[in-house]
Amino acid sequence: MGAESGKFVALVGPSGVGKSTLLRLLGGFLKPASGEVLLQGKRILRPTPQAVLVHQSIVTFPWMTAVENVMLALKPKRLSREEARRTALSALETVGLQGFEELYPKEMSGGMRQRVAVARALAGNPLVLLMDEPFAHLDELTAEGLRHDIYNILFSEQNPLKSVIMVSHNLTEVLELADTIYIINGSPATVVGRVDVQLPRPRNPRDEEFNAYLDRLYNYLTQGKVART
Repeated sequence: MGAESGKFVALVGPSGVGKSTLLRLLGGFLKPASGEVLLQGKRILRPTPQAVLVHQSIVTFPWMTAVENVMLALKPKRLSREEARRTALSALETVGLQGFEELYPKEMSGGMRQRVAVARALAGNPLVLLMDEPFAHLDELTAEGLRHDIYNILFSEQNPLKSVIMVSHNLTEVLELADTIYIINGSPATVVGRVDVQLPRPRNPRDEEFNAYLDRLYNYLTQGKVART
């Protein structure tokens, strides 16, 4: 399984099949029992700032403002406080939070807090962003608004980001966002199929072709068919 440069990749499969575990293997948070994970030809043996994980639970520190939450990710870079603040402010602007930098998490909506988490992930200029059910704890209207923005946020000209790999149970959001979808199934779990989504952006879930892709994914997951389209 690979993620090409400039691609948004999604992993789907039944609950408990190991999607989140695979995401943590890709990020170096777990060590594979066999095989290897390569990033630009180099093995990932431990967590690296080049591959950052955004959790499904919205992780913001309540005693820190939005800008302070983002600055926390810049500590390993040993920037001056002024430079770290400038970088954090720029990341918050990228995710649409200009003007909200001094708010505390309790003053923000769930969608705003998740944008802070994305800004914190992007502030360190990673090459790969790993997203584990990033919209799972948001209400549907908030999640829909963030999904509409997230692709352009992640692949904006300001970011050196090369690839995004997302785990999700929500097939509609997967089809809204992904360029390539890998289907994971079986025991032991394996990649049983791949779907390359040939739909123009922005994608409309009410479109007939969108729903044809959706039906295909449901069939692959429920009937165990091998997919490669």
